[in-house]
Amino acid sequence: MVVTDKPMTRRLTNAFCRPDCCMPALLLCLLFALTLPTAARASDLLNATVDRNEIGIDETLNLRLRYSGTESGGQPDFELLEQDFDILSRQQSNQYRVINGRAESFVEWMLVLAPKREGNLFIPSMHYHGEVSDAIPIAVSEPGSRPDAPNRQAFLEVELDKDRVFVQEQLLVKVRLYTTIGLHDIATEALQVPGAHVEKVDEQRYERRINGVGHAVYELTYAIFPESSGQLTIPALNYVAVAGRRDPFSLFNRNTQRLRLRSEPQTIEVNPKPNTYTGTHWLPAASLGIVQSWSQDPDTFTVGEPITRILTLRAEGLRAAQLPPLPQLSVDGLKTYPDQPQQDDQVSTGGITGSRIETTAIVATKPGDYQLPPITITWWDTKTGRQRATQLPAFRFTVTGSAAATNTAPADGQISLSPGQPKASTQDQFWRNLAVTAVATHLLWIFYFWWYRRQLAPSPAESSPLRGKSNSSKQADNLVKAAESGDAALVQQALQSWVWAHWPNLAGKSINETRKVVRIEEFDKLHNLLNSTLYAQPPQPLNRQQVQILVSRLLKTNKDAHQHQEKRELPELFG
Repeated sequence: MVVTDKPMTRRLTNAFCRPDCCMPALLLCLLFALTLPTAARASDLLNATVDRNEIGIDETLNLRLRYSGTESGGQPDFELLEQDFDILSRQQSNQYRVINGRAESFVEWMLVLAPKREGNLFIPSMHYHGEVSDAIPIAVSEPGSRPDAPNRQAFLEVELDKDRVFVQEQLLVKVRLYTTIGLHDIATEALQVPGAHVEKVDEQRYERRINGVGHAVYELTYAIFPESSGQLTIPALNYVAVAGRRDPFSLFNRNTQRLRLRSEPQTIEVNPKPNTYTGTHWLPAASLGIVQSWSQDPDTFTVGEPITRILTLRAEGLRAAQLPPLPQLSVDGLKTYPDQPQQDDQVSTGGITGSRIETTAIVATKPGDYQLPPITITWWDTKTGRQRATQLPAFRFTVTGSAAATNTAPADGQISLSPGQPKASTQDQFWRNLAVTAVATHLLWIFYFWWYRRQLAPSPAESSPLRGKSNSSKQADNLVKAAESGDAALVQQALQSWVWAHWPNLAGKSINETRKVVRIEEFDKLHNLLNSTLYAQPPQPLNRQQVQILVSRLLKTNKDAHQHQEKRELPELFG
């Protein structure tokens, strides 16, 4: 097909009709006119077409660019195209076909475009191997305002749960995608709000009828925490989806349409902290509570035995990172060993509920009646819009037992060296000589026992108990390190290894079976503490300080029992 320029033809006709026309000018114009069909035919080698010229800002269009020339390699430059359009997808194919005995080959690019703004836009001319395509005008209108647009088949909706919020207060934002057609390959854009912390808390799919028409709904819920007062803007969101049925035998899936959905930006007022608020920490929450629990019955407090106090601060509408630390316990006669606090955020359709868990091991150093002071937390009720206070009442308990002997032994056992008491000095001398004699005799017995064993059993096999003792010491060190780590599973494994190394006859038995055999109080308490952390529902946090105390006492108690057994058995061997 030959394309001619009508204005240029009129100018040439007028030029030929002028009587004063000079021959060189006529020849030049004639030569230029003859070249026009050739240039038009050359531009036919690169054609650009679109499936429609009028779209909404939330819609997409398909651009097909076909090159029928003989050159190959490379691709057109789409940089100018990206000034007004987003390229959502790009496909290239090389085709060869024969129609009515005529062979034809071409390269084709298929692009899915989404406009960046409203108004009259242009798809610019494309350049490829010296060929230039025509520019194509595109009219972009507001969402759903295109003249030929039926009822909108898919659209986005953004809903805020409040008209205004305080700084650091939770704001729930629901983004809903409505559609009356089948959508797949939905690409959502993560919500990002400058000047606020954003977390996705829920995702749902359901159906809703609007004006009697059923819509499938895909809903995302975000929790937003403004970090400063003033105007907070929820920016527009862009979703991309594919509508229609996929054809596995079609290269470009012409039965499908790629949609880009765009929401409207939202603005909300963020108020500063009220001047009437008197709390130490600003805590805007829907509800706040404090719960106290113990690792064992508080009525069984005994001097020297550790017990764990667990405090849980929970707030609806606040993240765990926003919750303050609870006051430290300081009571005369009680030693405290606080562990690292634990933080946990639970998400639901109602937003975030943050929890802060603080565990403290308490050891009483003397008997008597004790009282733990009350704990009061001031916070702002976002439901009623007023200041409130939550209090954990004071806790009273009684500690039984007797004070540690080390507290009174130095005073009762004090010996006077004054000259007015010669009898005491003589008595001390006598007992000192007796002690030296006993120690010397004991050392002689030990030497004789060692020599006697060497004479009776010099074989290398007798060194195995020493190796067993060395292995037991090694496993004891591993148990101490595991207790320091605070890992319940690691402590349980190290405890099992230490038991098998220390009591070879119990090798292969579980910790529960071993507990029934050894009957050591510290072993039972450590076993119960590990079970509460590993197997209880809900699991209790492990108090590292209490575990270290029990492990230290277990190893010391077992060592003392072992030494006592050696002293008791030594006379029997040579009696």
